Amino acid sequence: MRILLTSDLHYRLRQYDWLIGAAAGFDAVVIAGDHLDAFLPVPGEVQIAALSASLAAVAQKSRLLVCSGNHDLNARSGEGEKTADWLDAVRSAAVAVDGDTVAVGDTLFTVCPWWDGPHARAGVERLLESAAQRRSGRWIWIYHAPPESALSWTGKRHFGDPVLPELVRRHSPTAVLCGHIHEAPFKAGGSWIDRIGDTWLFNAGRQIGDVPARIEIDFAQNSARWLSLAGLEERALQ
Repeated sequence: MRILLTSDLHYRLRQYDWLIGAAAGFDAVVIAGDHLDAFLPVPGEVQIAALSASLAAVAQKSRLLVCSGNHDLNARSGEGEKTADWLDAVRSAAVAVDGDTVAVGDTLFTVCPWWDGPHARAGVERLLESAAQRRSGRWIWIYHAPPESALSWTGKRHFGDPVLPELVRRHSPTAVLCGHIHEAPFKAGGSWIDRIGDTWLFNAGRQIGDVPARIEIDFAQNSARWLSLAGLEERALQ
């Protein structure tokens, strides 16, 4: 199982173009949230239309899994909490989105939405409880925000998810693929890789230019490597 992880592309269409070209070399491509950019003057509906086409193009080359991030919220649920319901229209046999649990080869993936309040948070817990019943081997979560750790360090403070550590301790997934904190891999005291118990956690960070920062995870070789403008780092997964 070879996985390509990136996140926080924030409507950088050239970085999506790069993914389209690279996707065929992997069993699964993961974009761990923040596809849209809430601060751009480009209207949200225009961003959604363009990104939906880009995601479909990636999915023609490899199995694609995408979760929502805090920038992706375009609607409200019945409880009044923000949601990324535009991703529902992106879902297909080749694209897994918020709320999906799918098998890709010998690996089970669960895609978690950004939770904006207690109802969505409870929904994430129910999603994982249900998915745990299907687990028979490797289980990977897609979850936008990392826990408070080296992956959540901005260089000044942590912005870690308060729920994720308890969920990881409860279920012990093989890995959690995150994003959200752009700076973490590039700052002293930060990192692109960490662990909670036996669970690996990853955050590729965000960079400028036409090529995204990304992590290549190879479970057959038990290795992961981070590629960015800062260079290349590799770690054994043991």
